[in-house]
Amino acid sequence: MQRRLGTTARADRFYADQVLDHLNARMREFVACQEMFFLATADRHGECDSTFRAGPPGFVQVLGDRLLAYPEYRGNGVMASLGNLSENPRLGILMVDFTRYRIGLHVNGRARVVLDEEMRAHHPGLPVDPVPGRRAQLWVVVEVEEAYIHCSKHIPHFQKVPATERRARAWGTDDVKRKGGDFFGSAAEAERRPPFRRPQRGTEHLRGGLHEDVPDSDQRRPARGDVAAELNEEFLDRVDAVLARAQPRRPGEDGPEFRGWFDRRDG
Repeated sequence: MQRRLGTTARADRFYADQVLDHLNARMREFVACQEMFFLATADRHGECDSTFRAGPPGFVQVLGDRLLAYPEYRGNGVMASLGNLSENPRLGILMVDFTRYRIGLHVNGRARVVLDEEMRAHHPGLPVDPVPGRRAQLWVVVEVEEAYIHCSKHIPHFQKVPATERRARAWGTDDVKRKGGDFFGSAAEAERRPPFRRPQRGTEHLRGGLHEDVPDSDQRRPARGDVAAELNEEFLDRVDAVLARAQPRRPGEDGPEFRGWFDRRDG
């Protein structure tokens, strides 16, 4: 594509100047300050999912120049990202500072899933979050393979709402209204449409070929010894153990002032 569009020279300069196989000192400082990031994963067929992660500053832990980790909090139970990672350990992270530097950082690499207690046994200095809905059940540990800048020219400049004007966030809640309700009207239409079903896929790849890492005799299961297969086997056991121990939240622990993510009174 670079050759077709005549951008090869520019791209080569970018690779040479900006793309690292580790996090340098300034990147590590940047990561340690972030309160959110965007996460991209794909399953073994290459079908993609993108999502959003947030937490207090420093919720993404920098464990070294080639290693970082982020917590998985209690969510909607779909486990789209973790499910993808159980089949395909590749992920892409984009952190964007909208308020101060107006700059972004891409981190691409390979992931593995670790139970919270296991993570703390190896990293005893990890902070314990006092908010129940922000207590990690799992951690995703990322081995950094690429790190590079996302330039500022198209990043909007946001301002933080003063603390006195913010509404409390309902971390970990199952209350439908506090999670945003049926903002897009999908639930209201549910009775008038057939239930959603993911397409069943066998050996096909989105590009039309078979998977390079799957033997012809066992297309539905990655080869033994493959990183994705090992991750999948360990991951399912770990998730079962974590979810079996998960306790429901106590009513009211998020504070009564929260009115939902999309309060109609906001206009």
